[in-house]
Amino acid sequence: MDSNMHDLARDPRQIGNLVRRARKKHGWSQSVLAQKAALRQETISLIETGSATTRIKTLLAVLAALDLEFLIAPRSKGSDEDILFS
Repeated sequence: MDSNMHDLARDPRQIGNLVRRARKKHGWSQSVLAQKAALRQETISLIETGSATTRIKTLLAVLAALDLEFLIAPRSKGSDEDILFS
């Protein structure tokens, strides 16, 4: 992903969309990402479909494999509808 670009996610579904977009940008299947994050392919699928039960530790492993990280910032004034999805 472009290091100057920040994507905004406010719920598990939006996080899943961003993970999927980053994975596809790398040209990886869910299985490849799972291997790089030391997880099961099924776990990647759950994250990408917005599972609300994903553990932070698991999500951090996926983000690290994708060379991404969390950025905690004050909430912007835009609504959830202002967030674009792939």
